[in-house]
Amino acid sequence: MSLFFFWMATGFLVAFVAGSFFEWALHRFVMHRPLPGFQYPFRAHTLVHHHVFKADHRYHLIHDEDKHTIPMAWWNGPALVAIGQCPFLLVAWLTGHWGFYIGAVAAQALYYAIYEYIHWCMHLPRQRNIERSGIFFRLNGHHILHHRYMHKNFNVVFPLADLCLGTLLIRSRIAFAQPHGPAVPDLQPRPTRESPLLRLARFAWLCLRGVKAR
Repeated sequence: MSLFFFWMATGFLVAFVAGSFFEWALHRFVMHRPLPGFQYPFRAHTLVHHHVFKADHRYHLIHDEDKHTIPMAWWNGPALVAIGQCPFLLVAWLTGHWGFYIGAVAAQALYYAIYEYIHWCMHLPRQRNIERSGIFFRLNGHHILHHRYMHKNFNVVFPLADLCLGTLLIRSRIAFAQPHGPAVPDLQPRPTRESPLLRLARFAWLCLRGVKAR
């Protein structure tokens, strides 16, 4: 029995980490690109969701009738879990360790549930307990920047894939009219620090201008 729980825990951990890369690939290559013969994800996400929710004050829900554009369709969860479990099912079948498969399915279902819940809280804040956590605070800023730069920050739940695959953005590259709220971090570019040498050159140039003006 202890061996079964070991493999279940292993499957859970591996599947949760893999979930970051699965989410990244799905978001980048399916939800942001129209696939021939299957454009539903692109239309629902890029053309509808990103059209309603921007990176300014419109990041938060304004019109109640747009609530339905926040979550995925009801059947998306079972379909995505079924697709994501395929490699884990193969490993379990080849090795005979079915605890690995059960743990993987549990991780994938939990990953999708977390995605839907925090994504809902991001666009429809209500000062819930989760919105007061530091993790939500950072993930919220991470997702706001995705709405500002659609080719960055594809992860919502676990930005490991963004970090590993070069799409992680911590702050905006230029100033923008970001949303505000208790769970929204400052995403503006950091002010550049002027070196002492540059300050000295600027001071000398101003002095020179003053001499010429006389």
